[in-house]
This record gives sequence, C-alpha cells and structure tokens, in this order.
Amino acid sequence: MIGAAEPDADVAAVDLGSNSFHMIVARPRGHEITVVDKLREPVRLGAGLGADKQLSPEAHQRAMDCLEQFGQRLRAIPPGRARVVGTNTLRRMRNPKQFLAAAERALGHPVEVISGVEEARLIYGGVVHGLGADKARRLVIDIGGGSTEVIIGERDSPRLLESVRMGCVSYTDRFFSGGEITRKRFMAARMAARLEADYLASEYTECGWDLCIGASGTVRAIAKVIAGRGWADGEITPDGLSRLGDLIVELGSIEALELDGLRDDRKPIFPGGLAVLTGLFDALAIERMTVSDRALREGVIYDLLGRLSDHDVRHDTVAGLARRFGVDESHADHVRATALAILQGAGDGWSELAADTTCRQLLIWAAQLHEIGLFVAHGSYHKHGEYLVRNGDLHGFSQLDQRMLAALVRLHRGKFRQSVLDDVPDTWREPLSRLAIILRLAVILRRGRSADAIPPVTIKASGDQVTVDFDAAWLDDHALTRAGLDREQGSLKQAGYKLRVRER
Repeated sequence: MIGAAEPDADVAAVDLGSNSFHMIVARPRGHEITVVDKLREPVRLGAGLGADKQLSPEAHQRAMDCLEQFGQRLRAIPPGRARVVGTNTLRRMRNPKQFLAAAERALGHPVEVISGVEEARLIYGGVVHGLGADKARRLVIDIGGGSTEVIIGERDSPRLLESVRMGCVSYTDRFFSGGEITRKRFMAARMAARLEADYLASEYTECGWDLCIGASGTVRAIAKVIAGRGWADGEITPDGLSRLGDLIVELGSIEALELDGLRDDRKPIFPGGLAVLTGLFDALAIERMTVSDRALREGVIYDLLGRLSDHDVRHDTVAGLARRFGVDESHADHVRATALAILQGAGDGWSELAADTTCRQLLIWAAQLHEIGLFVAHGSYHKHGEYLVRNGDLHGFSQLDQRMLAALVRLHRGKFRQSVLDDVPDTWREPLSRLAIILRLAVILRRGRSADAIPPVTIKASGDQVTVDFDAAWLDDHALTRAGLDREQGSLKQAGYKLRVRER
C-alpha cells in the first residue's frame, strides 16, 4: 500500500514523452530531493504515430525495449512510490490499451495518461520548486515532442495553464520532412507556431510575468547552441533565436547540423523545436528566457511526495469543485461517512475494496461530488454530474482516474447501466460496480437528508449478492428509505446483482 515504505525511501518518476522517455529515482531530503539515478532514451514515440492514430510496430518495439530497461531499475521501488505518466502521444493514440498493458508489465507499475493541463501543472511544480519569492510571477514554457505547455504562476501556484498542440517532433515532421531546411520552410513553421499560440497572447500578456523560464530538452539544446556561438550567456533572447534560425537555414539540412551543444539524437527534431520556440517569442513578445534543468519528471516526484505525506492536490481539487458548484457539504459528508461505514463492514466478500487505497479514495471523492450536477438541473442530475467531472480540468487526476470518478457519480442513482464502464479497463469494471452499489445504498440511507444517526444496520456482500439487515420498526417509520430499497432491488437485478433486504 502507498506509504508502506520508510518516508525517506527512494521514489521514482517516469515520463513517457512523445520524443524521449525519462526516468529519475530520487531520495527525499526534507522539502528537497537528491537524484540518485537518471535514465533517458530518445524513443520518438510521436514519430511512430500514423495518421490513423495507430502506433507503428517499430515504435512500439523501441518503447518496450526502453521500458524493459527502466523496469529492471524500478524493481527495487515499492508499489505506490513510483509514478509513471504518459503525455501527448498516448493522449492521441486511438486505442492505447494494448500499449499500456505491455508498458505496465515491463515497468511493474501502473501507467497514467494525463491531460495537457495536468501535464502543465506538474511541469510548473517541477520548475519553480524551491525558487523562493524573488521574481514571484513566472512564465514557464516546456516544448515537448507533440505539445507545448505554457504556464503563468504566482510563486508555487499556477494561474494560467495551457497545452498547445505543437512540438519539436510534430513540427519537424510537418515542415522539415526529408531533412531539408529552407528559409521558406522555417518561416512557415515559425508563423504556424505563432498563430497556434496567438490565442494565448492577450490573456498572458495582460497577466504579465517577472521571469520567463524554459524547460525541456529542446529549450536546453537551443540555449546551449546559442551560448556555444557566443550570442548569449546561458539565456535565450530574440536576437539569439534570430541568429540561430539564420544559421540552420544557411546549413540547409538536418544532417548538416553539426553544432556545439547539440547532441546527435536531438538533431532530427531541432528545426521544429526552434521554430516553435521562436513563434512563442513572437506571439508573447518574450524578451528574455532563462533555462531550467527541471521539468515534468521532477514535478511528478514532488506531487508524489505530496500524496505520500497527505498533501494530495486531488483533495483540494475535489473540495474546490464542490464549492464552485454549490454542493451541500453537510449532506455530502453524511453520505461519505455512511458509504465508508458500508465499505468497512461489507465483509469478506468485498474486503479487497476496503484494503485498496485507490478504491477507498474514489468512493470518498464520489460521495463528495455525487450531487454536483444539481448546479445544472435536478432532472438527470447524475448525468450532468458525470459530464462535469469527466470534462473538467481536475488537477492531480489522471485521465483514467477522472473517468472512473465520473462513472461513480453517474451510477450513484437511476438505472445501473454497465455501459457507463465501457471506457475503463476490464480489471476495474467489477470493483467500480461494487463501489457504485455501496454509494447507491449510502445515498438511499441518507435520502431524508437528516443529520440523525442511522439505526444499527448490517450490510454484507459476497460476489454478486448484497444483504441488508434492518431494524423493522425503524424501517416502518421511514417509508422513503423502504421505497428506495425496493426500487434498488430492481435496478441492481438488471445489472446482475441481487439485493436482499431482511428485517429484524
């Protein structure tokens, strides 16, 4: 279980990017970390994604070869102390289930596909951690293989988060296929990047920043080449970018990019990355950019350490969402407490749910948000709630966790449609069905919206059968609860479950 290891034991983060796969293993030291191991492989996953959004066999094999190596290093990391995140290419892949299953087997840890906004949040956390209050408002830009994250934050807190669909791999493939670099091609790529980021310009420039920081291998490579030519000392400026653009056009091809500070494996995607960064400088009128060695994987580490020390940003996200949409906090707390009591007392048949940290936490969050859809309308509010949870920017949540939470909100009342679980892995369908039944019973028991304690009730579950033992006299005085349980018997029967109500 999470947190079972010593608090200062090693933790790990794996970033399955569109260009490179990265892994770091770190040792917590108070509020900081010491990196004890680091691996990187230029897998170029994004380049292997075809127009049909299917991954080529060659790219799949490159990825698995890399992950087998990572997996050997991760064997020493306990469950819950490693976090693996997938970004743009895995977001775009049409059916990533096969790839994700193979990746999880190779790594020995689950893989989370995160949204672009969540990627931006984690990048910002990694880059600004420990910077202090000097130049407190920061603009952070991270150019990946398939997407570019642009964030403005105040000290440690991000305020504006955007993920733009452009990157060093995608732009090189789009504008420099065949390896030829001409002025016409470079200017077209630069203008495309400027137009792609143009919608950010007004809000971002109005917000303003004291310090602009570039992250990712692309930005670091550009800074090294500019410094190597003597055009700047570790910083990136519009003049340096202009000179570098002229230089690569003069060289004329990717093959000819023999530049100090540019690794051979970075050459095939360098023109696209340079065009993207230059276009962003144009769109946002950036005057100067410093460069950070930290990026997404460090942000993942710090976020993971927060979870391990009970500073999980997901708790804040759920609480903020409930406040924003006017959820009755008192009633949600009563439903949550009742659901947890049912979970804990369900018996040996469903005991694995209570022992699973993720299941328990999903149930808590679903109870807190089950009435969120009332903000839209009472009619079919469980469907409105599902939509809000499924499509919102939920900081800290993977795409899968968000889908599972949305499914529980949808299934807390009404027809128990198993099709709601069609987009979750098969291994999660049964646990989520059981969690939904627990939540449904908690909602029924709290339908009267009273703060009064519920009389002794025993709920036992085994396989597809749930038995509720009630005090007959109390049930006779609570017709709404009795009617709800009667209806629930029919709802669960259609879903393949049997609900027995026994009166003592």
